[in-house]
Amino acid sequence: MMRLAVLSDIHGNITALDAVMADLADRGGADVIWVLGDLAVFGPSPVAVMRQLRDIPYAQVILGNTDRYLITGRRPAMYVPDKATWERVPQMLREREANFLWTVEQMDYEWYEYLAGLGTSLEMDVEGFGKVLGYHASPGDDERGIKPDMPDEELSALLEGLDGRVFFFGHTHIPMDRRLDNRRVINPGSVGLPFDGDNRASYSLVDFEAGEVSVNIRRVPYDVERAIGFLEALDNPGAAWTIERLRRAAL
Repeated sequence: MMRLAVLSDIHGNITALDAVMADLADRGGADVIWVLGDLAVFGPSPVAVMRQLRDIPYAQVILGNTDRYLITGRRPAMYVPDKATWERVPQMLREREANFLWTVEQMDYEWYEYLAGLGTSLEMDVEGFGKVLGYHASPGDDERGIKPDMPDEELSALLEGLDGRVFFFGHTHIPMDRRLDNRRVINPGSVGLPFDGDNRASYSLVDFEAGEVSVNIRRVPYDVERAIGFLEALDNPGAAWTIERLRRAAL
């Protein structure tokens, strides 16, 4: 048997990451850990998260869109569908920029180098099973999320030309385990900032044995208020945005 653990969207929440790693250890660990990006921004402990992941010898880590924003200074385009949204734009931009600026201030140059050295996809050929692929959001696009209600035709078009039996994606912060013809599409959910109404940390344990795959999306309780306490104790002007979402587990 070969076991893969898949984590995504930790967002600087070391309390949640510690809980997930303890849960993984309680279940016998994994041969390989995949981390699908969005490591640092929004949480209280960006450097502690990156250090822990870097120091796990069997962890393979890729870049998420917010990691890319940190090292390039780029930001996502604004979406303004109506007047009410436009009126909130100044506050939204202030909160967003405050979170990125604060995170950059915590990072020594070695962490810039660490993020800049990460790739954007993962691939593994599991003996007796076949190819497994991992991305942050979708192939070739770290901002286009795959949600559970995406039509089969649209999802199939995104996977066209990719030779894989199982695909892992993060970014949406919403767990998903979906079959598409003879392929399986899985989102492990978010370790540090879930958006599905359940504020427990989320990750996936994946066992490959005798040509078959078994997927277990784990929900791990952790001390959310402790993580919030860490944020409240810091001089992070964007903390209120994260605190609200940690409590509501919704965007």
